[in-house]
Amino acid sequence: MGATPIDLNGAIVAITGGGRGIGRATGELFAARGATVALGDLDAEVVADAAAELGRPVHAFALDVTSRRSFKGFLSAVEESLGPVDVLVNNAGIMPAGPFLGERERTTDAILAVNLRGVITGMRLVLPEMIDRGRGHVVNVASLLGKTELPGLATYVASKHAVVGLTAAVRTELEGTGVTLSVVMPSIVNTELASGIRLGVGRLIRVEPERVAAVIARTVETRAGEVAVPSWLALYPTLRPFIPDRLEGLVRKLIGDDKALNAVDSAVRAAYEERAAGSRSRTEQ
Repeated sequence: MGATPIDLNGAIVAITGGGRGIGRATGELFAARGATVALGDLDAEVVADAAAELGRPVHAFALDVTSRRSFKGFLSAVEESLGPVDVLVNNAGIMPAGPFLGERERTTDAILAVNLRGVITGMRLVLPEMIDRGRGHVVNVASLLGKTELPGLATYVASKHAVVGLTAAVRTELEGTGVTLSVVMPSIVNTELASGIRLGVGRLIRVEPERVAAVIARTVETRAGEVAVPSWLALYPTLRPFIPDRLEGLVRKLIGDDKALNAVDSAVRAAYEERAAGSRSRTEQ
């Protein structure tokens, strides 16, 4: 049994981290293609504003992905008010920056709780019902840092590597059920997540959230296992084993791959770090 087709016109799409950035852009695109969209976000006010601005096919729900109870309540509320979820986009994520040895335990816990545990929870809650119906698709939003690394983002990198591997393993387990998994791996996205990090040459691979949203929506049709944004960057992990370490180190130094560690504008970054701290506080409760 192959993947059961999903017609976006009339489909129910649930998106975590839907109040801003990639999540909001994805909700807007799915709604434009005829889907009924449920945006879930920790910031209830922001997600409510987003839904109001995007229009009637988009609905707002409070969601803390670090809480299984909250995630289950979100999916139940969506099903009760809109219908069974056809597509789940696990998009919620946080990216505190700084040296690994200076990172507080609560920050480490929060990154893993949101970026990895939230994805696991969403999959475990939504997949059984999709399998029972023989129809459904889950998109896990990771990062190209799930295939490589950058200093200053060590735990974030670890969480994204885990999401890439998790998706690949579970995707195989779902073969024959009619349900599929995709992982989308953007480069640097022009959202608050990367605010205050002086990217240097990295600006050349910076993409807009709308471009990522388009790739997410496309996976509902293609059911691709892994998709990089931009697509040509998928070549790097493939070619990397054949690149001499000394040459790669020189290139990384020239492009300034330590920007998240040594070129952070703390004044600009402060607003994001303060908001991410809210996720940390919730994780501790």
